This record gives sequence, structure tokens and C-alpha cells, in this order.
Amino acid sequence: MSPFINDNPIILLILVLWTLPWKIYALWLAVKNNHKGWFVALVILNTFGIVEIIYIFAVAKKKWADVKKTLLNFLSPKK
Repeated sequence: MSPFINDNPIILLILVLWTLPWKIYALWLAVKNNHKGWFVALVILNTFGIVEIIYIFAVAKKKWADVKKTLLNFLSPKK
């Protein structure tokens, strides 16, 4: 690991909190759309959300409103 991250664990936390939601959503879309190659690439590559964001908006053709709605549905308490 980078000495920069070792000296600043808060940066690691920020990177994880940024990357994890993008990765989960992109993997979920890849499975839903039966994009096996994309799924494997998304699992293997760690690009801090860059490839995941490209997949979500360019390949899966999701609009920001769709992503936001999914996120809000996930975060809101179920009744």
C-alpha cells in the first residue's frame, strides 16, 4: 500500500466510501443485463469507480435520475 495512505487512513476510508457504492451498483447492473465480460472486468479492476461509472452511464445507459432513485430506495427504510 502507498505510504501516503498509511500516513492518512482517512483517505483510505474516503476511497472505500466512494468506490463501494459504484462497484456494487455496476456489478448489479452487469448481472441484470447478462454482461458477463463486464462483470468479470468490474470485479477484477480496481479503478476507484471510474470504470464502474463508465459502465453505468455509457454501457448500461442509465440516467442520473435512475441511479439516484435506486440509491434513495436502497437507503430509505422499508415498511
